[in-house]
Amino acid sequence: MTDYLAVNRASWDERAPAHAASPDYQVERLLADPARLSEVVRFDLPRLGDLTGVRGVHLQCHIGTDTLSLARLGATMTGLDLSGASLAQARRIAAAAQTPIEYVEADVYRAAQVLGTNGFDLVFTGIGALCWLPSVVRWAQTVAALLRPGGRLFIREGHPALWAINENRPDGLLVPDLPYFETAEPLVWDEGGTYVSTDVTFTQNLTHSWNHGLGEIFTALTGAGLRVTMLIEHDSVPWEALPGRMVRGDDREWRLTERRERLPLSYTLQAVKIN
Repeated sequence: MTDYLAVNRASWDERAPAHAASPDYQVERLLADPARLSEVVRFDLPRLGDLTGVRGVHLQCHIGTDTLSLARLGATMTGLDLSGASLAQARRIAAAAQTPIEYVEADVYRAAQVLGTNGFDLVFTGIGALCWLPSVVRWAQTVAALLRPGGRLFIREGHPALWAINENRPDGLLVPDLPYFETAEPLVWDEGGTYVSTDVTFTQNLTHSWNHGLGEIFTALTGAGLRVTMLIEHDSVPWEALPGRMVRGDDREWRLTERRERLPLSYTLQAVKIN
């Protein structure tokens, strides 16, 4: 298998400045209002609870808007990402917000090695992250290694049923043409553009990704010594995942225009480290 880390890092490095400048990430609005939270964090605010005094790490933090939001809720945050260009934007945003956040450049699977073990009260993973990892078992083991006993994982992610839909079918049908379960080999994509509004033209367009079934995620976490305490499936996502077939609500979440009960689009999961 081609070095997926190098391939994906090149794509993220090129896109990070465009993401930070795009109105979809709302960086300027986030900086203008010290009480403002990212849309991803705000969506799960009732489920996150009080973060005052919590030591947290945000895995695959990208440009750090969710990381900053968690810090604004009272957590002492560390962000980790494989993209140096993404972290440069994250550090700039945190500095402009006058919020101390430590950012570390590393692959997710090296997180416990570079950050230490059993030291975090919270591991947070935002939406659109797990698909870049080849093994959900290794991810769960990493989460468990980072958490102190009693610490919790909190993740909102695109639903694997959504990731299995081929959005480019000419007939427009919502059909699971792509893998739902984790596969040994990645899905290889060579596509320009990105998921936010931007006029930038990109040249690093090759990426490798994997899907992970909901049962596989659950089993990986329990096998790593975590107890799942919450699993909520949602009919919405924070980006137009199926272009032309979705409508944006007042909460800025995207849902299917027709018969939205057909397909789960995202989920929120919480798990606690047992010992």
